[in-house]
Amino acid sequence: MKQKEKGKVTGLGGFFITSPDPEKTKKWFEENLGLPCDEYGHMFKWRDHKNPEMEGNTQFGVFEKNPEYFKPGTREYMINFRVDDLVSLIAGLKEKGMQVVGEIEEYEYGKFGWVIDPDGNKIELWEPVDQAFSEKEK
Repeated sequence: MKQKEKGKVTGLGGFFITSPDPEKTKKWFEENLGLPCDEYGHMFKWRDHKNPEMEGNTQFGVFEKNPEYFKPGTREYMINFRVDDLVSLIAGLKEKGMQVVGEIEEYEYGKFGWVIDPDGNKIELWEPVDQAFSEKEK
């Protein structure tokens, strides 16, 4: 029996864009598309189809133009993927000679790592702790 693969993408964690005027852009999304935004953008909440008790989220965010956070990526957007085992995934990417950016960072809401794809896009990889978001709302 084949062992379960570790370190893979499990879903979309977020999508981030840049703007010369993030507040104006967030207001546009709210007024024209009905997408209420706070200082971070908008958090879409959903339930896991295999475990409906489990709540997850996907973040939409608007950053200042040319943010350091997107570097060394070359685009004005960055995608964030949810992953199931960030440490294994980053180790595997390094073994394959991929350009991994920085070190894994850990917060109460999850671990983050970054890689550059063949087109120069900085990809954010997030191993979430979804319970951290659910507990903040209680």
